Parts: sequence; C-alpha cells; structure tokens
Amino acid sequence: MGGAGGHGRVVVESNEPVYHAAWEGRVHGMARRLLGAGLFNLDEFRDAQERLPREQYLRSSYYERWLAALEILVNETGAAVPDERAPESYASAVFRPGERVVAKNVDPSGHTRLARYVRGKRGVVESVHGPSKLPDTNARRLSRDWEPVYTVVFEAGELWGPRSEANGRVSIDLWQSYLEREGDP
Repeated sequence: MGGAGGHGRVVVESNEPVYHAAWEGRVHGMARRLLGAGLFNLDEFRDAQERLPREQYLRSSYYERWLAALEILVNETGAAVPDERAPESYASAVFRPGERVVAKNVDPSGHTRLARYVRGKRGVVESVHGPSKLPDTNARRLSRDWEPVYTVVFEAGELWGPRSEANGRVSIDLWQSYLEREGDP
C-alpha cells in the first residue's frame, strides 16, 4: 500500500512511546534476529507486509503488520535460511545531476519502492548514489540487481496539482530502472 493516497493525514501522537505494549518490542526483536540470521532480507519483509489482504493491512497496527509478515515468512521458508545464490548484475549510472527525468508509469507486480504518487511525474536529478540492490527483484530473491539510486526533486505542483503548497518540493530516492529521460518514448 506504500505510496498510495487516500489514507488521510498522518496523525502524530504527542510523546509517542517507542512501543505501545510490551509485545511490540518482542515482535521488533524477533524481526531483527530473523533478519540478522538471514531468514529473509528487508525487501522480503516489506513484500510480506504488502501481500497482506487489504482489509487486514488497513485495520492492523504497525507491529501487527510486522507480526503477520514474520508469520508469512517463517511459513514460506519453513524457518530454514535459504542458501541459494541469486544471479547478480551491475548497472552503471546513466543520469547526471541536473538532468530532467520522468518516473516510469508502471504498476509492477510484487514489492517496489517506486511510490505511486511519483509514477509518470517529471523531476530533476539532484544527486547519484549507490549502487544499491533493486528491491523489486531482491524481495523475491529472483536476482541481485545492483543499480544507481538517484535523488530526484519533484515540484509539489507536479505531484499534487494546483492545490499543493506553493514552491513546495519533494525529494525521493529512485532506482535507475524506475526512471527515463524526459522526452524519451
């Protein structure tokens, strides 16, 4: 559900505790231990949360989603650390700071870090980072695709139209395969 609109404002709780109940801290600890042991990677963990049924995802608290994701991953792996090695690829940077780009308007199946609100929108590359593993393929251990990550600046009006904050800007980090040059077909 990441990057989807229509969920209203983010409510900030004054003096919010790290955990609202002791079980949340235990779930956090379990996730860190299983991640550290290699049972799953962070992208697989995010993907498992995103695969929850919509109704369950929306009615669950933050750590309830974590617990449900852990249950999915333990069931899928049989609690055995995978030992297979996925094929690797490395991409060189093709965009430079100052270059105008468009976030691809695609709806990939499975986990992605390409937020819905930037798809099809134009921005400017601010900086180049990486390479980093592409979450889309890493989430299912299909391959380990190392790509440059670009900080792209979008004007608020480009993302949210004329009702957006005047002169507002949003910076978002996007993997190379999420982008194309402005004007390219």
